[in-house]
Amino acid sequence: MFELVILGFSVGIVSGFFGIGGGTILIPILLAIGLPTKEAIGISSVQMVFSSVYGSYLNNKKGNLDVKMIATIGLGGFVGAFFSGFLASYLCSTVLESIFLLFALFALTRLFFKPKFLDTPVRINSFKLFMVGLFIGLLSMTIGVGGSIVLVPILVGFWHIELKRAISAGLFFVVFSSFSGMISHTMSGHVDFEKGLLIGLASLVGVHFGIIFKDKVESLLQRKLLIVFYASIVTYLTYRVFT
Repeated sequence: MFELVILGFSVGIVSGFFGIGGGTILIPILLAIGLPTKEAIGISSVQMVFSSVYGSYLNNKKGNLDVKMIATIGLGGFVGAFFSGFLASYLCSTVLESIFLLFALFALTRLFFKPKFLDTPVRINSFKLFMVGLFIGLLSMTIGVGGSIVLVPILVGFWHIELKRAISAGLFFVVFSSFSGMISHTMSGHVDFEKGLLIGLASLVGVHFGIIFKDKVESLLQRKLLIVFYASIVTYLTYRVFT
């Protein structure tokens, strides 16, 4: 129990600082300590509900959250994530981990491109926003991550949103995808609520400190740390998939 509390607290800090649901780091750790892939995904979906809701509340309180911008993408994410548990049931662990690796590689690659920020955000058709959210929600929650690992690079690299706003938006997207994904994985029998709730509650404290750290560091340093974070995930998953 103590180890799960420490794990939840640590994941919460990373979640708040980088604007991710927490599954990106939680799942590799759960796999490393011997949990089955689908059980790790189910636990992650529970933890992300806690961290994303509380983190988004704190971001909104600080005025860093553009609710209107992300609402349409979030709705698409909710619809897509609802089918994630069923899709995960038909995929083997190696395939799930390979998809996870591709997500991390995409996020890492996009961060090496210098973003171009605009005074006014790019205006995107609502249908396109919904479909982007649906696709990200389906694939991300199938592997137990909230989707911000892909959404944040898209917001920064393609739609020229400032990094801190993009991170806040990415965490808010996870509210939609993780809640829907948790329902789907529960229906598919992948969720251990005892472990998930313990890690999720502990992550609330970590999220609080993670968001404080996020607001104190410069965007350039945050970007470098995000690159190191994704590179570590890619290295570990590459080892698992190919060995």
